[in-house]
Amino acid sequence: MPNFSHELIPLNTISGFSVRPGLYEEYGAHLIPGGVSFTIHSHQATSCELLLFHHEAMTPYARIPIPECYRIGNVYSIIVFDLDIEDLEYAFCIDGPYDPAKGLIFDKTKYLLDPYAKAVTGQGTWGSKPESGFQYKARVVTNNFEWGDCKQPQIPLEDLVIYELHVRGFTKHESSGVAASARGTFAGIMEKIPYLKSLGINAVELMPIFEFDEMRDPRTCEGEVLLDYWGYNPVCFFAPNTSYASVKEYNREGLELKEMIKALNQNGIEVYLDVVFNHTAEGNEHGPFFSFKGFDNQIYYMLTPEGYYYNFSGCGNTLNCNHPIVQQMILDCLRYWVIHYRVDGFRFDLASILGRSEDGTPLNKPPLLESLAYDPILGEVKLIAEAWDAGGLYQVGTFPSWNRWIEWNGKYRDDVRSFLKGDENKTHDAVLRITGSPDLYPPKQRGSNASVNFLTCHDGFTLYDLYSYNRKHNEKNGWNNTDGDNSHNSWNCGEEGETNSQEVTKLRKKMIKNACAVLLCSRGIPMFLSGDEFCNTQFGNNNAYCQDNLISWLDWNRLKEHQDIFLFFQKMIVFRKKHPVITRDTPSCSMGFPSISIHSSMPWRQPENYERTFAVLYAGKNASGTDDAVYMAVNAYWEEVAIELPALPKEYCWLLTANTDTQEEEDIKDPLAGLSFTMPPRSAAVFSMAERQFL
Repeated sequence: MPNFSHELIPLNTISGFSVRPGLYEEYGAHLIPGGVSFTIHSHQATSCELLLFHHEAMTPYARIPIPECYRIGNVYSIIVFDLDIEDLEYAFCIDGPYDPAKGLIFDKTKYLLDPYAKAVTGQGTWGSKPESGFQYKARVVTNNFEWGDCKQPQIPLEDLVIYELHVRGFTKHESSGVAASARGTFAGIMEKIPYLKSLGINAVELMPIFEFDEMRDPRTCEGEVLLDYWGYNPVCFFAPNTSYASVKEYNREGLELKEMIKALNQNGIEVYLDVVFNHTAEGNEHGPFFSFKGFDNQIYYMLTPEGYYYNFSGCGNTLNCNHPIVQQMILDCLRYWVIHYRVDGFRFDLASILGRSEDGTPLNKPPLLESLAYDPILGEVKLIAEAWDAGGLYQVGTFPSWNRWIEWNGKYRDDVRSFLKGDENKTHDAVLRITGSPDLYPPKQRGSNASVNFLTCHDGFTLYDLYSYNRKHNEKNGWNNTDGDNSHNSWNCGEEGETNSQEVTKLRKKMIKNACAVLLCSRGIPMFLSGDEFCNTQFGNNNAYCQDNLISWLDWNRLKEHQDIFLFFQKMIVFRKKHPVITRDTPSCSMGFPSISIHSSMPWRQPENYERTFAVLYAGKNASGTDDAVYMAVNAYWEEVAIELPALPKEYCWLLTANTDTQEEEDIKDPLAGLSFTMPPRSAAVFSMAERQFL
């Protein structure tokens, strides 16, 4: 925001309002002394009107045509004085050519939402359908939040443990224990900070919090109202979802979100936003018309030669991300969230779309991705790509990176899931994934920190459901169970769904612990879905995008019921942090062990691909500079397997730190008498090196 050395004065009167040319370099609405500057741009527009509304009014109380002399290039800018921003909402009407075959669909009768709006009106109450004839409008936001001396954690990539959550679902259920007014909000997350710290995670990845329309297409199935719950349906990229605040924040939108980010940062937890720059809620030619279509449809969207919408997002349209105008908007947006909200990172939904040219073909060196990688304001934030899209472009391991971009490693999920459930000939693939996917991320080029390892995320089964269901159960989504992924590598452990069998329950818990142990002992950045640490279930639904109910809300009663699983997650996170040899190459240890080595049931022998048992040895120095070694063995076979561990100097022994076959909740610290250990069926065991004299 410019620093005004003197007060600006009106130069003209239009429609009874005192005005003057505005701040051409500041898109959106900006409060200045005595007035508000409104600035938009349109490449093909022939005229622009600013519409002013009273709070929650459907029709404008004033229409201010922006004169041609207030236009510079393609930018319209005007300062309007003496406005009461507490009783003000605004929109625009744009006129221009109409030629759909060329993508030109200007319509001066439409009220258009400012693409740079910092707050969107009309959707402040979750699940409340707007009145008939509703049009999006924007509100002027004051920006006087005091960050003080709060420092962002800036956690190194190799030290991250990421926890993905949905703002509403995380605390909406009454069992969350947060205040009733805070359930399902940013305030609810703040109340759960002590829990997050006790779990040990140090980064939260929030599913979309940009303004979206959960009421876009409400349906009813089996008596339940279905909404666009997940939020992958952006209305405006600069505005927070107002229904995620526990109180109304008129003209202060985003205050509670800033308070939440500040509180998390002060507790050593970074905050990443899941951003959706691949499409908007305007859909295709049959969808609504409320913003980008009216400003420059042919610029903001990828269009076919006939003027229809390419659909690489699977959601009706595709943002034209490598057009210079759209590039600039995305860069402005991310800078805004970093500067004004102190966001620590971004996860880009269907990020491969960001690398497509205007005709949809993949680019070798996408200018948008390069710009984000080198932007100074974004220089310390994490850039995380979902390296595929709905159009079939899959770039895991090949996503353009400039050593800045890291990736959700979908191959880690698929290969490790497959191995853990006992599929044949999956050992070599699992070894690669657990050791940092060097085939995808060569150590001398990108390194293992480019890989975000995950077995579960919002899209698919929860970890509990992964070992409780052989098939998806999405009937309550209303699509006859045709939606959702069919290749999920799950296994129900003998019975489908809930069971009274103690044997099946025991096996399921062991499989969950196996997954946890492997994930947190893998080289790369671990991420898991909120609730996995206490066996949260979606009852077999692997595509709960529309379920605003107990299917999606975390049931915190399960934390008490499955306290053993929580304690295991907690222990493994602590263990990972205690042993940096897992997360990075450290100085060599005195035993001469390599930083990473792979073993079969016998030390130093490589496992055959048909074998279902192998071990990974991490070795080097710990934080204090002393020798350290961690040995993780995994037996995905349905029978026990005897293994032998590598020999250590006589003053050391192997300490059994975690055994997924045990039902004990307390820490295990059992020294091995020798080097032999019998792996129970379908189990994992983690050993650490210890000095005998301290045992």
